[in-house]
Amino acid sequence: MSITELISKGLELMVLGMGTVFVFLAVLVFTVTKMSELIQNYEKNLPQPEPKPSRGAVTSSDPIAAIAAAVHRYRSDHPS
Repeated sequence: MSITELISKGLELMVLGMGTVFVFLAVLVFTVTKMSELIQNYEKNLPQPEPKPSRGAVTSSDPIAAIAAAVHRYRSDHPS
């Protein structure tokens, strides 16, 4: 084989390989996009759970009071 034929075959294989990868990635992007849309539509149809109020929530802006309340709550829940 001459060098021209080898280069021609190499370019042919390169284009075939790059085309295969491009088609695979395009299908992958299309599939992931459609799955995302499907899941978003599915989530819209689900009933939204009501938020549960937290037990013993501290609304103080004082961090020391919040820490003290958390320690007290932990100790009352986990007696030693």
